[in-house]
Amino acid sequence: MDIRSLRYFIETARLSSFTQAAEQLHVTQSTISKMVLQLEKELGTPLFVRDGRRLGLTDTGRVVYLRGQEMLATMRTLSAEVRDIQALHKGSLTVGIPPMINLLFTPVLKAFRERYPEITLILHEDPGPVVERLVAAGELEIGMTMLPAAPDLAIETLPVASYPIWALAAEGTFQRQRRTLRLAALKDLPLVMLTDDFALTRSLRRAFAQAGFEPNVAAQSGQWDWLVEMASAGIGVALLPEPFIHRLADETLHAVRIIEPGLPWQVGHVWNGRYLSHAARAWLDVCGEVLG
Repeated sequence: MDIRSLRYFIETARLSSFTQAAEQLHVTQSTISKMVLQLEKELGTPLFVRDGRRLGLTDTGRVVYLRGQEMLATMRTLSAEVRDIQALHKGSLTVGIPPMINLLFTPVLKAFRERYPEITLILHEDPGPVVERLVAAGELEIGMTMLPAAPDLAIETLPVASYPIWALAAEGTFQRQRRTLRLAALKDLPLVMLTDDFALTRSLRRAFAQAGFEPNVAAQSGQWDWLVEMASAGIGVALLPEPFIHRLADETLHAVRIIEPGLPWQVGHVWNGRYLSHAARAWLDVCGEVLG
């Protein structure tokens, strides 16, 4: 069966008009008629019922129309997959990454660029919940977020790394030799936290509620480095994942790990589950290799 004839037939059936189908496909009406007639001869039966200006489908026409749409969709998927294979040598990939975790992926970006220099990697920065919604809507193919992702979104998740949450404060806030702090001890301390747009803050608020207390939030910011500055100035205790603590803690700051319960900060990939390009799969492979 000629795919072009099938495509012309489906467009004519969809619009119920040879003229409109010809305009839509940018060909002449006679070309449409010729190709549809060729398809009817091949099948040995009429596909349209022509009643003056009215154009309807025969029983066979309805079957060909439905199955033909599936065949064309399969052909489009095939073409997309072929392009994706080629995209490992030339193409682009947009990855949604929250500002909170972008520094963790610098080694991944370096490794990906070295392995696939012809793929243009575009980083779309938004908080994790926004990235999740964009992925679910199909506006982003793949992204990063803090797990667990929103349960009401139709997305797939893949854990990448998990880190404990630490409390960071000015010297003198905690006992000098202390290395850990029970979650309940935060009840009596002023806190500086990321804004509620961040999944980390929502996760912390759930943990506080489960522990039976309302946090004393002294200030909130969308910039983690400013939280550290506020903690250093003695405004409050900053709660940040381990990688940021190791990067930022100095002699003016005291870091202790939250325990009983420990608070994990789990980073993961999210995608919509409908289709994952070869470039995106390559990205996942590189992340697995670099981050372990």
